Amino acid sequence: MTNANPVKVAMIGVGKISGIYLKNITTVFKEVELIGVCDLIPERAEKGVQTVKEYIEAGAKAPVPKIYKDMYEAFNDPEVEVVLNLTRPYEHYGVTKAALEHGKHVFSEKPLAADMEEGTELMALAKEKNLLMGGAPDTFMGAGIQTARKVIDDGLIGDVIGATCAMIQHGPETWHPDPDFLYKRGGGPMMDMGPYYVTALVQLIGEAVGVTAVTKKSFKERLITSEPHYGEKIDVEADTYLTGNITFANGAIAQVFTTFDVYYPSQNYARFEIYGTKGTMIVPDPNTFGGPVLLMRPEDVAATHSDPGLRTGNLPAYAGYKEIPLLFDYNVNSRALGLSDMCKALRTGRDFRANCQQQYHVLEILTSFEKSSREGKFIPLTTHYTRTAPMKNNPMHGILDD
Repeated sequence: MTNANPVKVAMIGVGKISGIYLKNITTVFKEVELIGVCDLIPERAEKGVQTVKEYIEAGAKAPVPKIYKDMYEAFNDPEVEVVLNLTRPYEHYGVTKAALEHGKHVFSEKPLAADMEEGTELMALAKEKNLLMGGAPDTFMGAGIQTARKVIDDGLIGDVIGATCAMIQHGPETWHPDPDFLYKRGGGPMMDMGPYYVTALVQLIGEAVGVTAVTKKSFKERLITSEPHYGEKIDVEADTYLTGNITFANGAIAQVFTTFDVYYPSQNYARFEIYGTKGTMIVPDPNTFGGPVLLMRPEDVAATHSDPGLRTGNLPAYAGYKEIPLLFDYNVNSRALGLSDMCKALRTGRDFRANCQQQYHVLEILTSFEKSSREGKFIPLTTHYTRTAPMKNNPMHGILDD
């Protein structure tokens, strides 16, 4: 079954992240239709169109996107309803603002903007124009984080008292084809990877009220060892070692650590634990849509509890935890899920989950880490947040709930 009235979308920016969007819009989500693409580098737009053609040849029912000469041609296309902004973080503001000014709804990659001033202006403009604005990450809508949310909402770990999150790696210059922007304004590990962790935290715990943090740049420049810029150097502008605490309205405290400076096993780069009055949960990597979700309650602790000083040998890292079956759909890379959900809202008038209220609150939390470090104090937050609705299972994969 296909939707007779899909929402027509134009993609601005056809870089590395665009590949999974092209795949999922073309082959998975039935209520979205990509009608055009645009990139400052024409070859990237051409490659994106060729990718869609290959999916069509393999059986996908989708149109071949047109190529716009620039973003303004896309904004002036009367067929375009939603602009999908996949540009670099420091370009999000300019592209989103121009799209809103042309009367288009916008879904952007994370973050909403490079700083709070830009984010505040976009929020006001979207409200003034009565346009929908939302954006990534939408990984929280996947089976993993949604199952973790249900564990909390059903009271299986009691009241949440705290959390620990860590994203530990030595930086994207070893693998990303164009890593320069990740060390510039709007980049760094907190603005690049932090949105996944902080979005998951507010989805699982609720509104945050303040941040205390210490941050630094460990290296003034980085050497690129990936192609095609092998051997080039990057001047580092963004802080690359950030650690601090987020205080939540319910009293919970989350410790968050992100870095591009540390040599660390890639299989362990993501850490995410939630602590409650009745148990502890291991949350899956929030940069993914799947699991596993692991739960330990008091009755499980007895089997592994002993004096560490008297213990011989090593227990497995997750001894005593039980794996919770995933209870929702979308357990593989489903980027564009949030876009599809926003498009469903556009057609039905219901709310959508990856909305700008969430992006704006997350942006303030992210930017408050460096602000707290610079000012040497607790930063109270000014934005407010209400958790969006949990996912509902729909028997038709690729069709969102009404």
